[in-house]
Amino acid sequence: MRPNLPLMKATLTGALGGLLFGFDTVVISGAIDALVRLYNLSPQNKGLTVAIGLIGTVIGALGAGQVGQKLGSRETLRITAVLYVASAVGCGLAWDWPSFMVFRFIGGLGIGASSVLGPVYIAELAPAKWRGRLVAAFQFNVVFGIMVAYTRTTSSAPCTWAQPSGAGRWASPPSPPSSF
Repeated sequence: MRPNLPLMKATLTGALGGLLFGFDTVVISGAIDALVRLYNLSPQNKGLTVAIGLIGTVIGALGAGQVGQKLGSRETLRITAVLYVASAVGCGLAWDWPSFMVFRFIGGLGIGASSVLGPVYIAELAPAKWRGRLVAAFQFNVVFGIMVAYTRTTSSAPCTWAQPSGAGRWASPPSPPSSF
C-alpha cells in the first residue's frame, strides 16, 4: 500500500505539532534578554521565565495520554492547537510578567500534549509498512522547528522588538519607501 493524499495530509497535520514543539521550546532563547529588560527580571526570575514553559510541557505530556484516550487523538490535538494559539496571542499581549508566565505555561501544556499525541495520531492512521517513516516526520519537524527558531533568533539581519512582551515575535525594521 502506498501513502495516499488523506494519509499524507493527516501526517503533515500531526507533524505540525512537532514543528511547533521545537520552535516554541527554543524561541525563548532569542527573547529572554528583551524580557529581562522589559520586566526587570532577577536571575532567578529569568530562569523561571525559561523553565515555566518546560514545566507546562512535562505536565501536558503526563496528562495528554488520558485526555487522548477519552476524546481521541484528533480531538485532543485540536485542543492543543487552541492552547498554542492562546499562548502565542497571550504572550504577545501580556500586560505584565505574571500574565506572560501564565501564557507561557499554557503554551507548555500544548507542547507537552502534542509531543505525545502527534506521533500517536500519525501511528493510528498509518499502515504498518509506513508507520515508522511517517511517525519520523514528527521527529524531523521537532528538529526543524528548533533550527528555525535558532536561525530566526540569531539572524544577522537587524531586528527590533515588535511587541512589548511578545516572546520571539520579531519584526524587521521598516524599509525605506519604494520608488514604484
